[in-house]
Amino acid sequence: MIFSRTLLRRHSVLPGFDLALGLTLLYLSLIVLIPLSATFLRTVNDLTWVQFVETVTSPRVVASYKLTFGASLLAALVNAVFGLLVAWVLVRYKFFGRRLVDALVDLPFALPTAVAGIVLTGLYASNGWIGQYLEPLGIKVAYTPVGVFVAMTFIGLPFVVRTVQPILEDLAAELEEAAATLGANRLQTFRHVILPVLMPALLTGFALAFARALGEYGSIIFIAGNMPMISEITPLLIITKLEQYDYAGATAIAVVMLVMSFVLLLAINGLQAWTRKRQGK
Repeated sequence: MIFSRTLLRRHSVLPGFDLALGLTLLYLSLIVLIPLSATFLRTVNDLTWVQFVETVTSPRVVASYKLTFGASLLAALVNAVFGLLVAWVLVRYKFFGRRLVDALVDLPFALPTAVAGIVLTGLYASNGWIGQYLEPLGIKVAYTPVGVFVAMTFIGLPFVVRTVQPILEDLAAELEEAAATLGANRLQTFRHVILPVLMPALLTGFALAFARALGEYGSIIFIAGNMPMISEITPLLIITKLEQYDYAGATAIAVVMLVMSFVLLLAINGLQAWTRKRQGK
């Protein structure tokens, strides 16, 4: 055992463990830990506990929390379902234009968020290509919370597809055929054979889509209408306070967003670990 560890270290392509670990911690500290710590310290230095609570629990701020977290969660759930469907079609079926569809999945990655917001607003406005047919039915998307949900769904879909797609490509079709020969129907095959294998990747894609939606700003502000208490997201409220030179208020709201996001992502990671443990991995 000692010889194998020594041999592994000797033939490692990367630098020694101590140096690699030190560089990793330094990089994470500069990029992640120090900025986040500065946010907490700024809030502690500028606000008392009473002022902090009053700032982060005002009706306007609470309304923005509900919209931001609620729409992000709903968009991530929708993307988990339809992202799995898109990945399944791209992996399991051969059809004309498949490569084009596969490339279009990455469009939200490459498209500037402001451009995405303008495009979505143009499509779903009352005189837009899609909105002109929805509005007579009583469905208004642009400048409503529904528009926020649409924008978050648009930017989150690639995260689910690209996370699930490699797992589907490695999943042998023979497993499904074996289940069918044993008498399982399609639903049973999906539930007991396919879904357990895909669940860790699906949860990862869900977490990435959720986190991306929480931090989205550019594509939402165009289609949301940004009406306080109605369609105002929390990142926009932070920007508004910064423009008003209310730095303490902005950092206080940012701290709440940071803590809530961390708790939710920690819960999702715990669910992933539990899923892997059940699968014996």
